[in-house]
Amino acid sequence: MAAPASTHATKQTFPWVGLITLSLLVFTAVTSEFLPTGLLPDIAEEFGVSDSQVGLLITVFAGTVVLTAAPLATLTRRYSRKWLIVVVAFAFILANVLAAIAPTYEVLVVARVLGGLAHGLFWAVVGAYSGHLVPRAQVGRAVAIISGGGTAAFVLGVPVGTAIGHLVGWRLAFMVIAIVTLLLTIVAMWLLPAVQHITPPATGEIHLPLRKDKSIPGIVLLCLVILLVMTGHNIFYTYIAPFLIGPVGLDGGAVAGVLFLYGGAGAIGVLLAGILADRYPRLALALSIFGVALSVLVIGLFPSNLFVVFTAIVAWSIAFGGVPAMIQTRMLHTASARMRDVASAYQTTAFNIGIGGGALLGGFALNAWGIRVLPFLDVIIVLAGLVLLVIGDRWLHARARRGSVPTGQVPLPAP
Repeated sequence: MAAPASTHATKQTFPWVGLITLSLLVFTAVTSEFLPTGLLPDIAEEFGVSDSQVGLLITVFAGTVVLTAAPLATLTRRYSRKWLIVVVAFAFILANVLAAIAPTYEVLVVARVLGGLAHGLFWAVVGAYSGHLVPRAQVGRAVAIISGGGTAAFVLGVPVGTAIGHLVGWRLAFMVIAIVTLLLTIVAMWLLPAVQHITPPATGEIHLPLRKDKSIPGIVLLCLVILLVMTGHNIFYTYIAPFLIGPVGLDGGAVAGVLFLYGGAGAIGVLLAGILADRYPRLALALSIFGVALSVLVIGLFPSNLFVVFTAIVAWSIAFGGVPAMIQTRMLHTASARMRDVASAYQTTAFNIGIGGGALLGGFALNAWGIRVLPFLDVIIVLAGLVLLVIGDRWLHARARRGSVPTGQVPLPAP
């Protein structure tokens, strides 16, 4: 077996095989997480529950991640990253099989809890993996490749799963994900490189507790921004299928096509993130978040104009498509080497609080005020995240100039 990749290597060959393997596993993980979004009406009809109750499947999944990601990451911190990913992938397989055969809504909820347990630990490990595989200057490129799996999930996974669900039943969609994950797990066992993820202290270095690490303020800021942006985004996106069928007036069978359009446009966002994340991390992220808010506002204002809606959906997806990769790159640049795994765990927690909280708040708003209010709630909360990012960046850079942050973390490159 090849030696583990060094976290400090600067002349190593770019690890395409390892990164693409991780990207494909991300594809199945994200598809599994968001599959109920496209199949929401079908699942609700079979179990005789409301759309908002099926939306809670996203909340349950994300809530499990929130409660378990950081503790599981801490407990498994010294285990091999490669084999931890393999074990977690098998847990994904079991969760999707259970969802496919669930006889009741309650059993489906249990399957989502199991999937959430696996998902939280998976992202805690994968989120930092690229930082272990490549030199610092290539982190943005590596993160974009891994994030491409998530984009592919929106381009192919969720739309194809939605189409399968409409044609032959939503259960088969979950079973297909389980089979694909099994095949990819076997590939990962052979091709995924091992990494040295624990950095020993330098000679004479005092090993301070993680809670005293000087990169923590930057990590906390990014987690708060993630929380707001993802909450706003998922207030609306979780219920995009009933919004398209209702206010927009599309036939239910056309939803998969719109999701395919959304996912395909998101690939452009990931490509831009790979180009811009290392060079203009502050400006690119801020403009992307603003683009999300503006696009969703247009959809909310003109839901009956199909041309405007489809154009805004493409713009929304391009803007949002690069946001996770840009934030991940920022996190790996901001966190010290020994904080990367822990930072990724808390980043995963923040993402899933936003995903689950957005689905939950969207469900409440849907029941209380109707579906037309959801895009406007989305815009308000996303803009709050943008304001926090801009103000927080100024504070972090002022703090860095005072010399309280180690060199190499912040300040980031100027826009």
